Amino acid sequence: MNRLITVSPSPHVYEDTTVKRLMFDVVIAMLPALAMSIYFFGMGAIIVTLVAVVSCLMFEWLIQKFLLKQEPTITDGSALVTGILLAFNVPSNLPIGIIILGSLVAIGVGKMSFGGLGNNPFNPALVGRVFLLISFPVKMTSWPVPGGFNTGYADAVTGATPLAIVKEGLGKGDQLSDLMAQVPSHMELFYGHMGGSMGEIAAVAILLGFAYLLFRKVITWHIPVSILLTIALFTGIMWMVNPQTNADPLFHLLTGGVMLGAVFMATDYVTSPMTIKGMWIFGIGIGVLTVLIRVFGAYPEGVSFAILIMNAFVPLINAYVKPKRFGEANNGK
Repeated sequence: MNRLITVSPSPHVYEDTTVKRLMFDVVIAMLPALAMSIYFFGMGAIIVTLVAVVSCLMFEWLIQKFLLKQEPTITDGSALVTGILLAFNVPSNLPIGIIILGSLVAIGVGKMSFGGLGNNPFNPALVGRVFLLISFPVKMTSWPVPGGFNTGYADAVTGATPLAIVKEGLGKGDQLSDLMAQVPSHMELFYGHMGGSMGEIAAVAILLGFAYLLFRKVITWHIPVSILLTIALFTGIMWMVNPQTNADPLFHLLTGGVMLGAVFMATDYVTSPMTIKGMWIFGIGIGVLTVLIRVFGAYPEGVSFAILIMNAFVPLINAYVKPKRFGEANNGK
């Protein structure tokens, strides 16, 4: 009678992983990209990030407190991550009012309208970003040119992104070799010396964050690698077929939001598949859609739309790509 066996439901194995720990690991992983954004865009990057973070935290607290009548959970870090990711997806000179509106859509529509963390089918930051892109296309595509830490916020000089230069030039019939001479070199793209959204300019910083997330076992490598390999494969084939009208695969990997989307947004626990096979399907789908939009679409970038489209397929992927049940017989044996 002194050695009673306690019967309890699963889980029976516990670890110290919590939502808060995972979210703050993601924040730490984004710090190199944030530091590079501040280095290249100066006060604009600081202002945009602070406004996005504060407004995301505020809207989540207000919605939970007064609309849903729930205990606010802003300390779990999820709204903080959404705010930083939203800032990473917009220009560093975006007006404050537009940033606040994007935060409201990201939190209120993309997250809380579905029940909060764990229930949203789409990445909240991308919902806010696409809403702003559709609503304010001029403001959302006026990209500041990197000018160093002393760059102002309202008076930043704007210019076209490398993707836009190539896309528009090819549409006019210009030679790709001439267009590539107008954009930064591959090494400059790797270090982030180009116009674009705050978080998409420095591949080296995002790769450092990727290494940290893998080390901390916050994410696995399957989704980012499948996205990058798919984009490299298809753009590489087109480049080899006709290098006069198609940029090389390294250019596609280093420009736009490919790295940012693959590492920080496509890997979101809630909006990505649960199985390894499902992750490969998800990542390949994002890669294919990104290439199709970039090469054949009217818009020079396609990562945000590709991720949101594949987010919609995640329930189907989870339903039809399931791991084998523990103890299930094999071939009737």
